[in-house]
Amino acid sequence: MNKKQHLLFLIFSLLFFAGTMNSQEKISHPKNEFRGVWIATVVNIDWPKTNTDNVEKEKADYLELLETYKKLNFNAVIVQIRSVGDALYPTELAPWSRFLTGKEGVPPDPYYDALAWMIEEAHNRGFEFHAWMNPYRATFDLNKEILSPAHDVFQHPEWMIEYGDKIYYNPALPEVQEHLTKIVKEVVDTYDIDAIHFDDYFYPYAVPGKVFNDTDSFTKYGSGLTLDDWRRKNVSDFIHTISTTIKASKPWVQFGISPFGVWRNKSVDPKGSDTQTTSTNYDDLYADPVLWMNQNWIDYIAPQLYWSMNNPRASYSKLVQWWAENSNNTPIYIGHAAYKIKADADKSWDIATEIPTQIDFLREFKNINGSAYFSAKSFNGKNYDVARLLEENQYKYPALPAAVPNLKRSITAAPTVNKFAKNSATYTFSIQSPLDTKVRYIVVYGAKHLSKINTNDATQIIDKIAVHVINNEITFSIPAQKMKPYKACAVTFIDYAANESAPTTINLK
Repeated sequence: MNKKQHLLFLIFSLLFFAGTMNSQEKISHPKNEFRGVWIATVVNIDWPKTNTDNVEKEKADYLELLETYKKLNFNAVIVQIRSVGDALYPTELAPWSRFLTGKEGVPPDPYYDALAWMIEEAHNRGFEFHAWMNPYRATFDLNKEILSPAHDVFQHPEWMIEYGDKIYYNPALPEVQEHLTKIVKEVVDTYDIDAIHFDDYFYPYAVPGKVFNDTDSFTKYGSGLTLDDWRRKNVSDFIHTISTTIKASKPWVQFGISPFGVWRNKSVDPKGSDTQTTSTNYDDLYADPVLWMNQNWIDYIAPQLYWSMNNPRASYSKLVQWWAENSNNTPIYIGHAAYKIKADADKSWDIATEIPTQIDFLREFKNINGSAYFSAKSFNGKNYDVARLLEENQYKYPALPAAVPNLKRSITAAPTVNKFAKNSATYTFSIQSPLDTKVRYIVVYGAKHLSKINTNDATQIIDKIAVHVINNEITFSIPAQKMKPYKACAVTFIDYAANESAPTTINLK
């Protein structure tokens, strides 16, 4: 190698090294960030893996999903508990789901309340539990023979509209709205959930050559509106009712919606996004998430931006910016198409860095507060290269979901440590249960010295631990191996609205 070649080699090496360093510097590690995953139960997409699995296998597979996503530092699961007029929990309002038990209307054997169990196991691992429902979809196909006699298709055929290859609840009927509201209220009242979650299915996506026949309802209830405006009003009235119902029962339970990623195309509305999609929320699904945000009816929105960064018809990057500009003070979590990795005609999804790049991009917008991924099997048993990139970079450290927007407050009680002991195996803490605050978690932070503790630094988070109170005391242990790198730690409370208390520091020497 001559001097000129050697000089060029040094220049290129320095440029490469600088680029690598800049790339690493760009990776931020936010302390508060929603990291959720959709666990779809309909037709056994994610869980249970088949509807003939026994209860023991069902439970093992669910726990495997939780462990996979805990390792990736996720902090929320969005579990589908009602998909087609059914339920993954005991209720008089819907039959047991065939996707859980193999036959609709038949309970698990041996019996267990699947929802209560899933919530407890999620909370024990530090996850928020968002109960995902499809309110309007009554069946997944037209085969009524597989339905339970208790299904609403048989109990209330007057509520139903057959469209395409499915049956839907008629969103216009007051009786339907009342029934669906009862279903939501029962879950909120009965279970220790963190949120009710609806996805993108409102009025159904258009089926070519088919008509959604709600003419009679429009004639009866239209009140002079156009058909489109009337349908949008039906959906918005329902969203408002669900919002007020949840908050009247448990103000800390959030209401989140993950709509289709495009509100309207700019070609039909100058306020819309620079996209060319064949379907939109406003014009085709009769859903107006911008209105819901304006009215403060929802606690978060997770638009499904299931396109690559520079897709020509619907660019992820343009849509992130559009939603950021139109969030109206509503926290936004971006829905990512993890299911498209190495499985889509858009070859951008063959590149392992597509989703990491999307995360880096959304973090540039202060009112984009996290991500959700469809679906859970995408990083459980495949796509290890992408999962590894997230684990080593964007999700290298834990993060805490932000507090419920309208319930942000200071927790008056900071942890009082009654006892701390350590041995070669564990570090054990006993903390007095606060009398004035209902707390769900304790967060433990670690540093090399008391003076270095910074509870705003995500890199110092050691663990997030579910609170279990016995005799007014909270006792928990952390493996010594996780604690040995630190000479000091801090503990904080997290209440049911995800507010965090002031820290209490402990010298570990």
